[in-house]
Amino acid sequence: MQFVKVILTSIGSIAALFISAKIIGNKQMSELSMFDYINGITIGSIAAEMATSSDGEFYFPLSAIVVYTAVMWFISYVTEKNVRCRRFLTGRSILLMENGRLYQKNFKTAKIDINDFLVQCRVNGYFNLDDIDSAVLEQNGKISFLPKSSARPVTPRDMNLSAADGKILHTVILDGHVVEENLKCSGNNRHWLEKELHKHKIGNIKDVYFAECDGGTLYVYPKTKDAPKNDPFQ
Repeated sequence: MQFVKVILTSIGSIAALFISAKIIGNKQMSELSMFDYINGITIGSIAAEMATSSDGEFYFPLSAIVVYTAVMWFISYVTEKNVRCRRFLTGRSILLMENGRLYQKNFKTAKIDINDFLVQCRVNGYFNLDDIDSAVLEQNGKISFLPKSSARPVTPRDMNLSAADGKILHTVILDGHVVEENLKCSGNNRHWLEKELHKHKIGNIKDVYFAECDGGTLYVYPKTKDAPKNDPFQ
């Protein structure tokens, strides 16, 4: 009888995990932040306890799974709608290198040793730091590299062509909200932003899902009401 009970509670825990994953979303299957990683392990541990519970009170761990799922869904919703909450809960990107300059203070903030940084450079195919223009530590713990124009795949240098070095683009609008700090760092202001949006035939900032600029050029991605539902890969 106890063996049958374990089988049934195991099936129940699998169903609870499946529903939880559906509610939380595919984020749990992608690159995780530290917070998501810890919560994913916790929910899995609770589900295992539910499956092997021998005292018959399986609804206690089931209730815990429901609470964790609800909290994680709420946090995901808040971080999607509020930039400040997103930065507080999931962290923000840290610029480690720009225009060939290494920022030692940001290395300390990110708790990254220069040797670890060099390992990541080599893993990404950069054995010479002089080939890198900028490096950014992303929120998921990975480092993104922007190579110099002369060191990119099928490089202009190989083709005896000259090209301007790329620059980091500043995110100036996120989900209908202006990121004032980034707009200022890009050398622009609200008046410039509204003028550029007018060129794209957008009269309201709330209609913009994402926008970034490299100084004088604004790249705009308006909000859309529809989206394809088919899977192009299956």
